[in-house]
Amino acid sequence: MNAFNVLMKKEFIHMLREYKAVWMPLVFILLGITQPIVTHYLPSIIKALSGGQGIMIDPNLPALKGAAVLASTLGSQFDQLGLMILVISMMGIIQTDKADGMLAFILTRPVKANSYIAGKIVSNFMIAAFSVAIGYIASTIYANYLFTNVPFSLMIPAFLLYLVWVLFIVTFTALISMICNGQGMIALISLVFLIGCRIIVNLNPVLDIINPASMSNHAMTLLITGTISSHAVISLLVALFWMVLMFYVMNYWISDKKYNQV
Repeated sequence: MNAFNVLMKKEFIHMLREYKAVWMPLVFILLGITQPIVTHYLPSIIKALSGGQGIMIDPNLPALKGAAVLASTLGSQFDQLGLMILVISMMGIIQTDKADGMLAFILTRPVKANSYIAGKIVSNFMIAAFSVAIGYIASTIYANYLFTNVPFSLMIPAFLLYLVWVLFIVTFTALISMICNGQGMIALISLVFLIGCRIIVNLNPVLDIINPASMSNHAMTLLITGTISSHAVISLLVALFWMVLMFYVMNYWISDKKYNQV
């Protein structure tokens, strides 16, 4: 546990030196407020740009609710540009330690591989979760102001479901960062796989159960409909299984020093 705490402290110091603890929350605040602002003013913008000619917005369309706008923030902002930012900011989570010999040095100390991996994942997940939370709160404030109030009973459970997807993003990026050496390749593989997982959500009910990106969809569904899918618990357990499996793969890879063979 002491080694884990030391590694956590090292990661947080590194984040502060790189200003990651500053710019990541600011970026997610920007992403969070963008969706409700654009959604609210889009009809006026379209009308102004078209000069009232050729484009007509149906006046009978039901007014959007704040919860639906918040759900669109998760799907349109956090799951697209936000996902890319998370991956790019964490693509060197283990690769940099391999490249400068720090990983080999750390393992010569009384540090277990699982403590090293847990320190990396937990610390990076904490900054990712904090950044997403700040952006989520900012989006909620604007959605409440520009649309209707988002029920607290929906906002919190939906956010917790979404955090499972965030944890998977961090864990998968760490896995690829350990296996590959080039940061460009790490980013490419991670982005293609994670965005691919998000794209195929809702294509097949069985596929959704084993797809960790469905946790994001469950969060959005909860916000929009006020109900949660009966498959959400199964999807949660499967997502946790994938993350535990990836943790053991990383532990085996580092314990057997296979990172030197790549």
